[in-house]
Amino acid sequence: MIKCVILDDELLAISYLKLLCETIENVEVIKVFNDPKIFLREINHLDCNLCILDIEMPGMTGLQVAELIPDSKKIIFTTAYKEYAADAFDLNVVDYVRKPIKKERLIQAFEKAQQLLIYQQKKDCIEWNTNIGKSTILTEQIAYIKTSEIDSRDKDIIMKDGAIIVLKNLSFKSLLDMLPSKDFAQVNKKEIIAISSIRVISTNEVITSIASENGNFLKLQIGETYKTHLAEIFNK
Repeated sequence: MIKCVILDDELLAISYLKLLCETIENVEVIKVFNDPKIFLREINHLDCNLCILDIEMPGMTGLQVAELIPDSKKIIFTTAYKEYAADAFDLNVVDYVRKPIKKERLIQAFEKAQQLLIYQQKKDCIEWNTNIGKSTILTEQIAYIKTSEIDSRDKDIIMKDGAIIVLKNLSFKSLLDMLPSKDFAQVNKKEIIAISSIRVISTNEVITSIASENGNFLKLQIGETYKTHLAEIFNK
């Protein structure tokens, strides 16, 4: 069951979206808000797993609100403005739905949210749209993940046998939620490594067991933001 809350500064938009949600199976609207500050005061105390946020609001945008929401609660953005898409995707966002919202499009967003919520509990595989269609990938077979050079919204998964699978339209934040945290670590803004693929780790660099194009082993630079977390993993 998806238990959602709605935040939008326009009361008519709230009423319409709430009515739309109530016609969709396995979706329950817990509470609605038209003030971001009240929303942030209450969100940690509500039994919900999904937040539907309008982006354009006076005083505080949905993007700013999203940065203050716990990762355990998934986010769907709604907006009439397409120029926010790139910024929205960088956050822990399930989907970005353009207004006026259509029921069929909202159902698609809820289905993506449902997948991610399931993976929070069961993380031995990933099921997602890929370059070869909808695929199930065993996480134990993943060696390395990087942002696609063709489209930054996509992620290239390098399997332990060298095969490459492209996950379509998925942020690193959402992807990390789908992976077992004890087995994977983000190294920098564009790369995630399986712990089993690490041979040597230093202050600034990870040397992997993955062969690179020049015949050596692949080396990854550790971003400043991720050094503390990597140190904690290996100092346990």
